[in-house]
Amino acid sequence: MKLTMTALSLATFAFAAPSFAEELTGDAEAGAKVFAKCQTCHVVQDADGKVLAGKNAKVGPDLWGMPGRVAGSFEGFKYGKSIVALGETGFVWDEASFVEYVADPAKFLKARLDDKGAKSLMSFKLAKEEDAKNVYAFIASLSPAPAEAAPATN
Repeated sequence: MKLTMTALSLATFAFAAPSFAEELTGDAEAGAKVFAKCQTCHVVQDADGKVLAGKNAKVGPDLWGMPGRVAGSFEGFKYGKSIVALGETGFVWDEASFVEYVADPAKFLKARLDDKGAKSLMSFKLAKEEDAKNVYAFIASLSPAPAEAAPATN
């Protein structure tokens, strides 16, 4: 009986506990407008192949499921060595790191990898922090929760 009550209490807590999902500070609607700058290289395409944002560009990786995904791990995309090396450390995308990355991808990789020779294949920079937060919120609004996204591999 005691074990049953403990199990029920834990189950109740699991459903009543607050979500540990990332709290976003950006505006997804505003991010949809800024994403127009990103769609030259990126698309947000769901697991069924439906394009949710962008023009089906393939220069950069599909950003569906990017929030909470290991860096450099979208299956089927050929990444540069530095972003793959970052992913191999277990690095996972969140809003703060995305904002820092898009401001200056090469600088971000050099700092995170502690490697002055690190390079990024992404040359575009989204310098305004508010724009970057909004784009991240937009991508997150179209993506599944990190646990629901299909497992990615290098």
